[in-house]
Amino acid sequence: MRPIAWVFALIMGSATTGAFASECRLALVLALDVSSSVDAQEYDLQRVGLAAALDADDVRHAILAGGSGYVALSVFEWSGFTQHDLKLDWTILDSQSAITDAAGVLAKMQRSEDEFPTSMGAAMVYAAGLLKQAPRCRRQVIDVSGDGINNYRYGPRTAYRHFPFQDITVNGLVILGHDPNVLPFYRANVAHGAGAFVMTAQGFDQFRNAMTRKLYREINDAVIGQAIPVGPKG
Repeated sequence: MRPIAWVFALIMGSATTGAFASECRLALVLALDVSSSVDAQEYDLQRVGLAAALDADDVRHAILAGGSGYVALSVFEWSGFTQHDLKLDWTILDSQSAITDAAGVLAKMQRSEDEFPTSMGAAMVYAAGLLKQAPRCRRQVIDVSGDGINNYRYGPRTAYRHFPFQDITVNGLVILGHDPNVLPFYRANVAHGAGAFVMTAQGFDQFRNAMTRKLYREINDAVIGQAIPVGPKG
């Protein structure tokens, strides 16, 4: 990880790197559901799965390929109305070692909360606030994952109406099995902005593969659906 002040110094002051190398193409916020519906084993599947997804060869290649600018990543956990815990502050993923460091941080996350409801609107507002602190990037994306619908205070659509989400895309990763209404809820209320999409994981044990496909798609900004042939690293 690199301090954010160093990042801005690099962007503003480097005369030896090319224009593309010093430009951010994507600011990506990952928002992980740790509400009371997620038990300890399911949390570990999310934690390990997210770290493995970032570490996957296809995702690494997508982050670093092409020389068209770097990816900035931030990760937080959410549950109740004020329960938001930043796990990875803005980190510039511009090298293999930077990706390795970020994946290492995510693999060692410790759960912040386990007894609060699902307050998704407030989580979206928190994510938008993080994007205000990000480097200036061509695209801004929030990636929210969860296994249930909003059940406390205002939901995502209210957040989108009353807070500045005009240039932000929000994608969803639905974890199936807990709530039969979760997929239609995400499609109708969570997906937002240009090119927004919702993907699914068939339970928490499939979170790793689904998150890998989702990161690959978000980083490439391509409509590739669920067909990316991604499996566990050997």
